[in-house]
Amino acid sequence: MPRYFAIVPAAGSGSRFAAGKPKQYLSLNGRPLIFHTLAALVACREIERVWVVLSLDDVFWPQYDWSELGAKLETLRCGGETRAESVTNGLRAASMVAADDDWMLVHDAARPCLSQAMLAALIGELTDDPVGGILAVPVADTLKRAGEGQRIAATEPRDGLWQAQTPQMFRYGLLTEALEKCRAVTDEASAVEALGHAPKLVRSETSNLKVTYPADLAMAGLILRGQK
Repeated sequence: MPRYFAIVPAAGSGSRFAAGKPKQYLSLNGRPLIFHTLAALVACREIERVWVVLSLDDVFWPQYDWSELGAKLETLRCGGETRAESVTNGLRAASMVAADDDWMLVHDAARPCLSQAMLAALIGELTDDPVGGILAVPVADTLKRAGEGQRIAATEPRDGLWQAQTPQMFRYGLLTEALEKCRAVTDEASAVEALGHAPKLVRSETSNLKVTYPADLAMAGLILRGQK
């Protein structure tokens, strides 16, 4: 039977947030933001191990107590310059444990509101899938393309468009091959698509937001309090 593992790339600086520290360490309901992200993954019964990929010079991680997250959590100080590099390095480190047919879930460090229901839906729908897939939500807003002077140049049809989220779940062997061949991607699904595969879209919720700007942090706090 295939096993389930998770990788959380956390080597980024969060420059768009313009904070004094990487955004994954900002306080969220009394904990570092990334604590909530990791807690959701280690709480999932199917996932056997969670690797968090840190940069070599991360001085913030040792400042916190992570023992509450248990023995599933392991740290890897092999983060790269990009998300794809960090995930690839994490996959290489996982080669001593993971087999080609095992499932690997890659989740954003700054996406702390992942619920167990979302995880169950992802794993349940993809366990027998030949490719794998991602959590995503259909685009609900009208889309405008900006032109010169930040004026509307066109209204884009939103039919069939989905907003990608994480976790993104693929077989270890396939994901490793995809990222080794396709480095210039912003998510794992794009690398798998570049090999000619069509990942499945598993419907998620907008509450699984990614914290990018200060207002997102406040919203994440409200969502987490509502989940308890």
